[in-house]
Amino acid sequence: MKINQRLFDHYGIDTTKDLEIRKRCPRPFDTVLIDKKGSCYACECQSWLPQSIGNLQVTDLRQIIEHSKARKGLQESIEKGTYRYCNDRQCSWLLGRDFKHFRDDVPSVIVRNIRLAIDDSCNLRCPSCRDGMVFHKQGSAYDLGIKLANKVNTWLSEQTHDILVHIGSDGDPFASHVYRHFMEGSPRRDNITYSLLTNGLMYKESIDRVPHIAHNLSRIGVSIDGASAETYEKLRLGGRWHKILESLEAITADKRRHGFGLDWHMVVQNDNWKEMSAMAEMATKHNVDRLFLNKIEDWNTALDHGLQDFMSHKGYKEELARAMEYPAVRSWTLS
Repeated sequence: MKINQRLFDHYGIDTTKDLEIRKRCPRPFDTVLIDKKGSCYACECQSWLPQSIGNLQVTDLRQIIEHSKARKGLQESIEKGTYRYCNDRQCSWLLGRDFKHFRDDVPSVIVRNIRLAIDDSCNLRCPSCRDGMVFHKQGSAYDLGIKLANKVNTWLSEQTHDILVHIGSDGDPFASHVYRHFMEGSPRRDNITYSLLTNGLMYKESIDRVPHIAHNLSRIGVSIDGASAETYEKLRLGGRWHKILESLEAITADKRRHGFGLDWHMVVQNDNWKEMSAMAEMATKHNVDRLFLNKIEDWNTALDHGLQDFMSHKGYKEELARAMEYPAVRSWTLS
């Protein structure tokens, strides 16, 4: 298998390592992530396993899944237990030594998880994520997104086994016109379920427009970086506190009604670390299954990450300890 060594070097991945993990991670066997350029990856996060296994602009998804030499090469590294191409500095499973989903046998090669990152349009412009507003309603990025959405829906319509489709790894499912197009055109099949990652602001007004998505929801993740109006509106630029509270109530009510899983995500940074325990308390009141507290990452935005020194502040460890007392809280990047 020919790899892009510069790409692995960029992520700090040692491709000569041997982690000696004798159980197999299922993701390189059952998952395909598709980005906004059509590049496909055999993991749920591009930076965890950054080698592309094919491009949907030039090859259909069935061909990539069944015949990609890169995909087979990545799978072989898992079968041997080396995990040489995996990012053990970022992957939450490897960081947390969380192997409960790993297997002793070789997993099925059937793809059961499709993760869409085909449009980065969003109704917010959070400094931790982007430099300004990104919104595609026309133009080349929009046209390509629609093309990719249609190709994925064609593949989905041909499948009879159980598949989970994750929407919103980059933009917001309800703000994006590309994702709306995908959801409206996705097959009405009970073997296809969905998970969504959203900022939540447009949930209440949008979910009823795609009833088959709502009916087959497996899990919703909500990104919310503040437990107070002042902090939330400072970090989620374009968002309004009263609006997110209304949406959170609607999501919680639908969780009781439909039984889907509910996660919250908090990007911990200088301006909100003091609210980690308040966020945990708030999540508990909303019947959240898991609250992920994750350290802010450098995504090449205008933020000066050299100033993100909150982990050295007096009281930080005590605040984190208070937050971690709540059963739902998860964190692999804070210490």
